[in-house]
Amino acid sequence: MAAINNDPVVVVSDGVPSEKNISHDVSELPSDNDWPDKPTDEELQTLRRVSGKIPWTMWTIAFVELCERFSYYGSAVLYTNFVNHPLPPGSTTGAAPDGLPGALGMGTKAAQGISLFNQFFAYLTPLLGAWIADARMGRFWTLHLAIGISTAAHVVLVAAASPTVIVKADSAFAAFIIGLLTLCVGTGFFKANVSPLLAEQNKDDRMRVEERNGERVIVDPAITNSRLFLWFYFFINVGSLSGQISMVYVEKFRGFWLAFLIPTILFLIAPLVLWSQHKRYKLTPPTESLLSKLIRMYWYARKRSKGFFKVDWETAKPSRTTISERPIWMTYDDAWVDEVRRGLMACKVFLFLPVFFLAYNQMTGNLTIQAGTMQLHGVPNDVIQNLNPISIVIMVPLMDHVLYPALRKFGIAFTPIKRMTAGFFMATLAMVASAVMQYFIYKMSPCGWYSNSTVDGAPCDPAPINVWAQCLPYVLIGLAEILTNVTSYEYAFSKAPENMKSLVMAVNLFMSAISAAIGQAFTPLSGDPLLVWNYTVIACIAFVGGIAFWFCFNHLDTEEDKWNMLAKTHYVGRNQPTLTAAAKEEC
Repeated sequence: MAAINNDPVVVVSDGVPSEKNISHDVSELPSDNDWPDKPTDEELQTLRRVSGKIPWTMWTIAFVELCERFSYYGSAVLYTNFVNHPLPPGSTTGAAPDGLPGALGMGTKAAQGISLFNQFFAYLTPLLGAWIADARMGRFWTLHLAIGISTAAHVVLVAAASPTVIVKADSAFAAFIIGLLTLCVGTGFFKANVSPLLAEQNKDDRMRVEERNGERVIVDPAITNSRLFLWFYFFINVGSLSGQISMVYVEKFRGFWLAFLIPTILFLIAPLVLWSQHKRYKLTPPTESLLSKLIRMYWYARKRSKGFFKVDWETAKPSRTTISERPIWMTYDDAWVDEVRRGLMACKVFLFLPVFFLAYNQMTGNLTIQAGTMQLHGVPNDVIQNLNPISIVIMVPLMDHVLYPALRKFGIAFTPIKRMTAGFFMATLAMVASAVMQYFIYKMSPCGWYSNSTVDGAPCDPAPINVWAQCLPYVLIGLAEILTNVTSYEYAFSKAPENMKSLVMAVNLFMSAISAAIGQAFTPLSGDPLLVWNYTVIACIAFVGGIAFWFCFNHLDTEEDKWNMLAKTHYVGRNQPTLTAAAKEEC
């Protein structure tokens, strides 16, 4: 029998592996589940856990995300007013210094429907972007493709809001929809790959024991990743905050065309930063598509499992099958089976996220419309939602430097499942606050339960409630995001197989698309006089979802270390025929 080449894959700076360095069979390679400074079971129970160092290359990727979020949210924040309100009399830009800016005048239900569709499509396209990155182009080059698509979309949005087009409602609407759809594609490709690219810059991939200031501690990659994604989310919200605040004032006083143009210009910084640092990034090369192999492996194990609802993954491991009986597609090793099982486990956790995002989605549509029925005192109605990113920007440093370290110091494991469950309940409280707010708006509005209606062709006067009363729901949603959304990013990256991280991240993002689709069913409640019911029903759904989430997954808390310390797979996915196939060729 010919010798099998088991040389490891070498990832070079441009992300392209050399064919001669790729293993041809990994099923017989020994496990690497032991390393010199691995913590013992006793040390896992007694030593304090700390974060590793955050590499400086991470900050450059986070800045790129800041630019992208400025451009996306700086544009998306304009959608509600652009669709909801009519073009102010005599205006060719949509600006309204003394009123509400607008363009199409299609009403609140259309505005909420388009807002939900925008989120649905933007979080559907990451699945395609992840496949392109994992199987064909790699994350780095897929990000450049995403930037090109998004830039074209921004140009179309500028054209839709130009003075010569905006006065023609049908033409403006057509161009607006084309720009929106194209931007969703670019955004989806970008979102699926930017956070995995950032997280793979973390050089710590195993727990290790070291001494710091005379104390033996465990450097835990999970804590490092938690910090990485916290600060990544900080940059996301700095970008969205600056984009949303600045663009709504540009929209109000200068018009939509300039408000769409400025994000376009800033977005062009992103590829320059990425390219200037590409030689310093750790880049994972693309592999073949592994979905077909994953499906084959699942059904192979499914057929050999005794119970219908439980899959015996051990039967899919090559070590459990003799070489002569091993299927030709079984090119992976035992460790990859465990990684896939862990990744599918994470995907099951994500299935509850649409319930969480039902509450989150109210922020970008209904709560913006609610603000328009309150006393604004010169503040644009769509600037109030920036209380959400403001609260996140304030809370992230507090949680990273105060809350989480304090919990670890006292031996309290605030694990991902606990954090995500707490996020569900914070979202519930946010919706309760919104329902109470809406009730008092109806009670105090001159138009009663039809506060969004018109009187003699003019908008109804606002209820005598200061718009800053909306602080509470926005701050609660911000806290819920940190606990649930940030943790889901961390969970997706840490639990995914090494060669499918973009795909698992895309599945996580796809939950937002499902939530937006479900949210379309609530569109009939997104208008007077039913908005109190809208918030109340969603609060109940979020509360029940949080309880169900905890009961379904709290057992994973006790297994967190086990899943984080799995043996690393040697399987890459490209040009790795089985030993069976190699033996046949030799014969």
